[in-house]
Amino acid sequence: MKIVVIGGTGLIGSKLVQNLGARGHQAFAAAPSTGVNTITREGLAEALDGADVVVDVANAPVWEDKAVLDFFETSGRNLLAAEAAAGVRHHVALSIVGSERLPDNGYFRAKVAQENLIKASGIPYTILRATQFFEFVGAIAQSATVGEEIRLSPALIQPIASSDVAAALTDVALAPPVNGTVEVAGPEAMPLDELVRRFLQGTQDARKVVPDIHARYYGAVLSDRSLTPGVNPRIGAIRFEDWLGQSRAQQAGG
Repeated sequence: MKIVVIGGTGLIGSKLVQNLGARGHQAFAAAPSTGVNTITREGLAEALDGADVVVDVANAPVWEDKAVLDFFETSGRNLLAAEAAAGVRHHVALSIVGSERLPDNGYFRAKVAQENLIKASGIPYTILRATQFFEFVGAIAQSATVGEEIRLSPALIQPIASSDVAAALTDVALAPPVNGTVEVAGPEAMPLDELVRRFLQGTQDARKVVPDIHARYYGAVLSDRSLTPGVNPRIGAIRFEDWLGQSRAQQAGG
C-alpha cells in the first residue's frame, strides 16, 4: 500500500515512515525538503499519484495566530483537493486533545479549523488527537519562566512519548477509516506543574516551579479537562520517567 506522510521528515513523521516501511508498505515522506509543498502545491499531485492513504502530521512553521490559521487552512484545502483528484481512500490527520476546549489559544483554534475542513471534505477520514508530547515539556517550562521561577497551572495533563503517537498513527493508517476522532494519551495523568518539576529534577535544573491556577498555558487558562482525554483513549506504553532517563542517556552518549 502506498502511504504519503505529509510532514514526513519531522519528529512524528519520520518515526511513522519508518514504522510503515517496517510493516512492508511504501511510505513516502512528503515535505518541502523532498519536493512537496502543500502551501504552493509544488509536487503535491505527483506525490499523491497512486496513494491509498495520506497521513497529515505537518506542523505550522509559525506561531502567530493569523499565520498559523492561514497555514492549516491553506494546506488543508490544497491537500484535500489533491487527494480527491487522486482518489485517496483514507485521510488521517494528527490533532490535539482538547483543541475545542481552549479557544483562547490560536494554535488550537487553527487545529479545529483543520479538523472541520477534513470532516466537510467527503474523503473517508480518521482524526487522531494526541496529548502533549514529552519532547515539548522543556519548551513548556521555558515559556513560563520569569527569572528563576516557573509559574504553571496545577491542572491535569496526560503527556505522551512521540514514539507512542507514531505507533498509534501507524495502526490508524493501516485500519479502515472511522470517519470520526480517536484519542491517544500517555499512561499517567499528573498536574502540569508537577510534570515540569519532574523534568527539572531529572535534568538537574535549579529553577523553581510555582503552582498558579491563573497561569496561562500558551494564552489559555486550564482546567483538569483542558488537556486530558475523554473516555477510552488509546494509552501509550512509555512512562515519563523512563522516557526522561532514556533521553538523558542518549544525550550523554551523543
